[in-house]
Amino acid sequence: MRLNRFTGPAARPQSPGPAGGGPRGNGATRGKIHFEKGSGVTIKRLLKYIHSGGYTVMFVLSLVCMVVNAQVSVRSSLFIRTVIDDFIGPLLLQTTPDYGPLVIAIRNMAILYACGIISSYAMNVLLTLTSHGVLNTIRNEMFGKMQELPVKYFDTNSYGDIMSRYTNDVDSMRQMLSMSVPQVLSSLVTIVSIFVAMVRLSLPLTGIEILSIFVIYFLTATIGARSAKYFRERQKTLGDVNGYIEEMLNGQKVVMVFCHEEKAKEAFDKKNEELCEKTTRANAFANILMPMMGNLGNFKYALIAMIGGALAISGNGGLSLGAIASFLLLSKNFNMPISQISQQINSVAMALAGAKRVFELMDEEPEKDSGYVTLVNAEIDEEGNIKEVGEKTGKWAWRYQHKTSGEVEYRELKGDVRMEHVDFGYTPDKMVLHDVSLYAKPGQKIAFVGSTGAGKTTITNLINRFYDIEDGKIRYDGININKIKRDDLRRSLGMVLQDTNLFTGTIKENIRYGKLDATDEEIMAAAKLANAHDFIRRLPQGYDTVISGTGSQLSQGQCQLLAIARGAVADPPVMILDEPTSSIDTRTETLIQKGMDKLMHGRTVFVIAHRLSTVQNSNAIMVLENGRIIERGDHDDLIAQQGKYYHLYTGK
Repeated sequence: MRLNRFTGPAARPQSPGPAGGGPRGNGATRGKIHFEKGSGVTIKRLLKYIHSGGYTVMFVLSLVCMVVNAQVSVRSSLFIRTVIDDFIGPLLLQTTPDYGPLVIAIRNMAILYACGIISSYAMNVLLTLTSHGVLNTIRNEMFGKMQELPVKYFDTNSYGDIMSRYTNDVDSMRQMLSMSVPQVLSSLVTIVSIFVAMVRLSLPLTGIEILSIFVIYFLTATIGARSAKYFRERQKTLGDVNGYIEEMLNGQKVVMVFCHEEKAKEAFDKKNEELCEKTTRANAFANILMPMMGNLGNFKYALIAMIGGALAISGNGGLSLGAIASFLLLSKNFNMPISQISQQINSVAMALAGAKRVFELMDEEPEKDSGYVTLVNAEIDEEGNIKEVGEKTGKWAWRYQHKTSGEVEYRELKGDVRMEHVDFGYTPDKMVLHDVSLYAKPGQKIAFVGSTGAGKTTITNLINRFYDIEDGKIRYDGININKIKRDDLRRSLGMVLQDTNLFTGTIKENIRYGKLDATDEEIMAAAKLANAHDFIRRLPQGYDTVISGTGSQLSQGQCQLLAIARGAVADPPVMILDEPTSSIDTRTETLIQKGMDKLMHGRTVFVIAHRLSTVQNSNAIMVLENGRIIERGDHDDLIAQQGKYYHLYTGK
């Protein structure tokens, strides 16, 4: 456990979201705005989702509602001039006031307001339906694409980063589609409408308004840039603090065992103090903006009132008292959409960056499959003749159709696996396996031993075609595995991994994951084979007990037993066991070994072993070192050679 530095996913500052404590909404967004390269392409792609999903009409109607809202806002401000100049002024001069026309005008204005309320509600509903529909499609495509990606993608991208695309990036897109973009568009329409109305009322006062806007923008941009700088530093420090807390939570027992509590607190205090300092600086600048804008707005309001009053008194500008009142209200409303745009534009930029990350995942090259040999149910007579059948027979055969003649050939699935002079590297410049050759005849048990990083797991990954080899050949029942469809190849293989992966659901469903059409009787038989039946029976609901994906209700050994049962129910002709008994005590291991011997009987088995006691009965043991097979033979042969295996086994 690292106490001083955290470099894992939690330390990586994510794009600040609504719950991420980022600069959004506290003034920092008014700094320099940065749109990533290719944002235009990303916008076009999002618009295609709106069109292809059938949401074009909804989106257009929402834009119409925006225009209606903007017009209601402008007309309500101009109504003040009408009320003062056309109704209140004349009423003051009448000896017997007639309020009828004023009531009619107010009624018409109420109808206009009602239209604004309805259009605002309709706009929100339409945008909600559009955004959630689009994001539902995107999530489905993302998850579907993830199922098509090769293992290499998940080995080279952290799970935290992939999860961030599903959560932070998709949520930022939701905010953009349902809030930020509508807010920006609505604000732009409102700004144009208000500006036109102000120009019609008074050009001199409009000039003052524009000048004040430039002054406010300059000040807020300057202060916002400083604030954004400190917020970026705050986000980095916050990531360090969160990462440190995560480390301490995961390693709390280790901290307590070694009496490291005080040093852990000292280290946290130091990080927390740094976070407090960065947050204070960031907020100090951010909190200046709103009061400053408010005071500048008030000053502008007073200035326009003074100059407008002077123009009205002098008669130079054709301004009436009602026009001044309407202009002041328009001026006040003019600041709001500008402020809203400045607040939302960075949200749009961050959402587009998130959308780009989402589309990068969706544009990844899927796992290529050029295979044409398939796995079929078969009937095999005593003479070895093979007939393809539709129903399940428990027998399998490879269906091989020659590309030139079109003739179909069948070959019984036996589990004969051979590697011929295989070279492989996860990257072209660094080979992991060098000239590896081996064979496993049907029913044989082949074990791989060696130090960490020798290439044991890599060999099993190549048999599954999780990766394609650089050179050499891997043959399965005499067929180059590159010619076998990946799904059919993997259907013929079973794996029990050292790291157990369970899924949220019942015990029965987790075992059935190895064979989705397995009956309850087959599931119980597999559990008995793996010696899992007894502990399952003691659970509150037995096989119907619901467990979480982490398997927190079970011990690590029990989780491993379920994984072995899952491999057993699949009943494949070839099994790959990556030290399946590593998390099980010695007594349970003995029981499981008997079950594993039954499981391995009659099928080809590859075993990656760390406990050498589990591979003594192997037909052949391959000793790997630096990606090469340096020794091979059975247990007795290798002990007699007194080489690497001898030293590993005896510890001498």
